[in-house]
Amino acid sequence: MNAVVEAKQTETAFPIPANVFAETVTQVRHYTDSLFMFRMTRPASFRFRTGEFAMIGLPNAEKPVFRAYSIASPAWDEELEFFSIKVPGGPLTEHLQKIKVGDTVLMRKKPTGTLVLDALIPGKRLYLFSTGTGIAPFAGIVRDPETYEKFEEVILTHTCRTREELTYGRDLVEATRTDEILSEVVGDKLRYFGSATRDGETRGERITTLIENGKLFDELGVPRLDPATDRAMICGSMAMLKDTAALLEANRLEEGANSKPATYVVERAFVD
Repeated sequence: MNAVVEAKQTETAFPIPANVFAETVTQVRHYTDSLFMFRMTRPASFRFRTGEFAMIGLPNAEKPVFRAYSIASPAWDEELEFFSIKVPGGPLTEHLQKIKVGDTVLMRKKPTGTLVLDALIPGKRLYLFSTGTGIAPFAGIVRDPETYEKFEEVILTHTCRTREELTYGRDLVEATRTDEILSEVVGDKLRYFGSATRDGETRGERITTLIENGKLFDELGVPRLDPATDRAMICGSMAMLKDTAALLEANRLEEGANSKPATYVVERAFVD
């Protein structure tokens, strides 16, 4: 999953603004007809906190379209990884889904976001609730050693429509657990809970339902949500964010931010 393919920097069709990097695609993998991952070179001067997002675009117009994409790689990675949905007719994804190794991707120089460890107060167990491409920021968080220094247990939940759409998350967890270096840090702290809602899997329910009926906790063998020990991050569709946040609030967890850490966080940039 983290294989690096050498590629030469390509020329763009117009002058690159001072606040934009032009980077080279090093790897592309298509998982389904609607999901794909790509990796690209990382500028030597680019710094970010694991879980943040960046604005990316393509040099295919005089005025490129930029969209927010969570950085799926951890802060220590020498490359940048992104996990994207394919949107027919989308101003960016219509073209982004066609990129190949060696192509150029533009990225604005300032990352930001609230799905960072700094926005949470210390706790015992960290839940990472995701649906679809919402797993992207958590792909970085589960590969960051700092996560395991701060939490005794990390539970990544990923809900999609089909089992095929869960492949990215399953591969991610397997690669993390077996990585020569990360495995020593992760140990048995990382747990994965995947569920598909439309193809007859036994967990064919939404994550909000699994939280409400308690099946999530029963299958994992952990206590129900407790604000004294549990912390959470949420990333997914707007409806999922709203419903999951409501459940966390009902269990007395409070939303945090970079300026005021608390017991759960949600990326507002994809909501507002």
